[in-house]
Amino acid sequence: MTRIGLYPGTFDPFTNGHTDIIGRAVKLVDKLVIGVARNEGKGPLFSLDERVAILQEEIATLNSQIEVVVQSFDGLLIHYAREVGASMIIRGLRAVADFEYEFQMTAMNQQLDRNIETVFLMADPRHQAISSSLVKVIAQLGGDVSRFVSPRVTVRLAGKVGGS
Repeated sequence: MTRIGLYPGTFDPFTNGHTDIIGRAVKLVDKLVIGVARNEGKGPLFSLDERVAILQEEIATLNSQIEVVVQSFDGLLIHYAREVGASMIIRGLRAVADFEYEFQMTAMNQQLDRNIETVFLMADPRHQAISSSLVKVIAQLGGDVSRFVSPRVTVRLAGKVGGS
């Protein structure tokens, strides 16, 4: 039986913290689906198509021995997890505040489908302060985000916010 993991997120923008979680998630499953959520309510800087393209570029550089697929989705996460055949949802945790939110989401997802487990991976200490929201703000205010995102994402962010 193939173990399929689903790593969902908005990924706006994709950060080094996301890369870290993906690098560890591929050790747990036979196939990893990275689900890029539409989530217009968060007011994304990058369009859904741009975010999918960025993730496809970024995972192309991973040395993974398993299949990693990037897809967009809209709607209820548990429905999408069933659609892709995921037996686990993979989530990254940075701080206690993340845990409280994720704990509630996991409890609700278990009520919706007890066959899909949620697995939490703690952020590497080097990445615990990184959030996509903060990276966007730093970039929009002209700050250097190169320590938080890949060189490709740094260039794309500069193109979006008018930086150099």
